[in-house]
Amino acid sequence: MHTPGIYILKRLLQSIPLILFVMAINFLIIHAAPGDPITYLYGSSAEVSAEQMHRLREELGLTQPLYIQYVLYLRQLLRGDLGFSVINRKPVLDLILERIPATVVLMSAAFAFSVIVGGFWGVVSAVKARMQIDYWVTIASLVGYSMPTFWLGLILILVFSLQLGWFPTMGMVTLGRERSGWSGLGDILHHLVLPTITLGTFYLAIYARLIRASMLEVLGQEYITTAWSKGLSARAVHYKHALRNAMLPVVTIAGLQIGFMFTGAVLTETIFAWPGMGGLTYQAVLQRDYALLMGLFLMVSVGRRARPATKGDRLDAVSKTPRGRGGAPRGRVPRRGGPPCSRSRSL
Repeated sequence: MHTPGIYILKRLLQSIPLILFVMAINFLIIHAAPGDPITYLYGSSAEVSAEQMHRLREELGLTQPLYIQYVLYLRQLLRGDLGFSVINRKPVLDLILERIPATVVLMSAAFAFSVIVGGFWGVVSAVKARMQIDYWVTIASLVGYSMPTFWLGLILILVFSLQLGWFPTMGMVTLGRERSGWSGLGDILHHLVLPTITLGTFYLAIYARLIRASMLEVLGQEYITTAWSKGLSARAVHYKHALRNAMLPVVTIAGLQIGFMFTGAVLTETIFAWPGMGGLTYQAVLQRDYALLMGLFLMVSVGRRARPATKGDRLDAVSKTPRGRGGAPRGRVPRRGGPPCSRSRSL
């Protein structure tokens, strides 16, 4: 029987061929698109002749067969080099490291917003099941789930930035304003509000419906009945005991949604001119920056494969043990629908 650690290590090793395959597909798609970095830089310039552009492509190795270019790129990766951006005239790794903090801030804020607000909606909807507020929360969740990210972002800019003037339209900080201290932090938070709502609304709707369903199941458990019989307040029963167990499916789903959230971040950062990896990806696509695109795709691929190895696969590995499959130690009979012993003693 494999222990969870061996199982997770096995999955990580199995990810290497998959990542190489994904990189090969990305490499082919990038080079199949019309244009290249040289065309973007000098295609409209009358000062650079076609011969000079061809010479530049030869210097960059763009005239070699694709399989040779891919092998050379892999050899470069083995040395820990993600390449050099011809457009930005910087190493790819430096460009990515410069943009990661802004993307982490946006995704973290959107995740916190979606979990907190979605969790509150889900609890209220479950407690008031089949009542009017439950129907309103259901409608709002369906609207949030169906609303395109780019459309929501444009509507928020139109209403809250252009019409009401409450929030800035773009950027992470106000130009010319001091970025240090509480004033700089407040300026960043002010710019962060609309992008956070834009990116987090879709996931808010998912978590609200998921927590509602999980809460309805948990509220019917025996230990919840025991909590009520002990005279605990509704707030203590709902938030301290029921919500704690109802959040377990959300933790699993949240780990799976991180990669998809980056896709939404590309649109959100483009709409709000947020200086993160999403906007960098959009610029790299327009500029046909091969090295930068491959570096970004590699980071996303590795991140997505590392995520299940630390979240879902760990749960899957635990489920392969007798206790994880529902078995109980000898001499003990598991109580059907009951909480863990430690949870029972805490009530």
